[in-house]
Amino acid sequence: MIYEFRTYTLHPRSLPEFLKTFGEALPRREEFSRLTAFWFTEIGPLNQVIHVWAYNDVNERSETRAAAAKAGVWPPKTSHLIVDMKSEILHTASCSPELTPAEIGPYFEMRTYILKPGAAPKMSERWAEFLPGRTKLSPLVGAFTSDIGELNQWVHIWAYTSLDQRMAVRDQAKNAGIWPPPGDSPVIHQESKIMMAAPFSPIK
Repeated sequence: MIYEFRTYTLHPRSLPEFLKTFGEALPRREEFSRLTAFWFTEIGPLNQVIHVWAYNDVNERSETRAAAAKAGVWPPKTSHLIVDMKSEILHTASCSPELTPAEIGPYFEMRTYILKPGAAPKMSERWAEFLPGRTKLSPLVGAFTSDIGELNQWVHIWAYTSLDQRMAVRDQAKNAGIWPPPGDSPVIHQESKIMMAAPFSPIK
């Protein structure tokens, strides 16, 4: 299984129109493959939408996208709202669950780490050891390593019921020595964004 994370930066104030147009076109697109998740940013880089699609492999991705385009149902008519587009192919880390529909938000934190080259297996091992304790405090939506796009990425997404709960959980995990995993870290750069789910997102 691969996941395509498509990140679009929109013109300011265009998010409502984008969500409406995307949502109206989505049922026809899902005749070819189903949307996995759709978030928009609330804190961090603003005016971004992140939509996630699951495929068995890159060949299925190419075939599905070509079939949807040939049928004239995709992409939605949103190009005039978009400033920048980025597509990345990610794999689920060995310690992570697969992405499945759930109502576990409404706040989601996407943390993107850049690791030292070759460090992803070690990172997954460290996480597997300490993750059970951390997920007792709040659910892990998924953890991923990059395959196509910017390399050496470790992307993890967490769900929270509120921003206050996020702070409380992070403080509790740190004070208890549960998280982040202790020991040497292969992380050389970190970014974070707070997102909310679109009404039509299977994960919300």
